[in-house]
Amino acid sequence: MADLRIVQVRSGIGTKPKHRGTLRALGLGRIGKANVLPDRPEIRGMIARVPHLVEVSTVEEAGDAEAAGAKGSRPRPRRAAAGGEGKEGTSK
Repeated sequence: MADLRIVQVRSGIGTKPKHRGTLRALGLGRIGKANVLPDRPEIRGMIARVPHLVEVSTVEEAGDAEAAGAKGSRPRPRRAAAGGEGKEGTSK
């Protein structure tokens, strides 16, 4: 069975609370966030409630979505810890 790749393309700000809840149930929350879900009637019904906020494409296998590089699936790089590193010559 094919899977659906759902990408949020518009913000949920200003929409009805039920629409925001539907986005959360689909595993979305930010613009550009993507999720791969099974093609089932429940999922199709949720997508039908928020078609103006999402884009849907069909994925043949779950492995293809990972190979395509779904946004939000890769961990963000860590930043340097705060504590004054790199400021050795600024003390008075």
